[in-house]
Amino acid sequence: MEPHCKPSQPTCPAEDLLKIMSGKWRPQIFRLAIEGPLRFSSLLKTLENSNKQSIALALKELEHEGLLEKHVIKLKPLHIAYNLSEKGKTLIAVFRQLEGI
Repeated sequence: MEPHCKPSQPTCPAEDLLKIMSGKWRPQIFRLAIEGPLRFSSLLKTLENSNKQSIALALKELEHEGLLEKHVIKLKPLHIAYNLSEKGKTLIAVFRQLEGI
């Protein structure tokens, strides 16, 4: 099997993903986003021992990295959903390989 990271490349996709996923709750949130849209309240219920501040920070960081997109649904009450971005979708295979290690 040929390595995906070549010495001539400035960065390796797996290395980049590891850096992005090094924060608290980020890997769990990314994994859940692979399955479908996320809501803040459902993340609080799903991720045991999490709190509002740590989930909000992880969502903001994943959005800043371009892996998640925030969608505001203008219903009353206002709803916000997070989906994988196109960049996030390109990293699913790398993430799955890392899960298998």
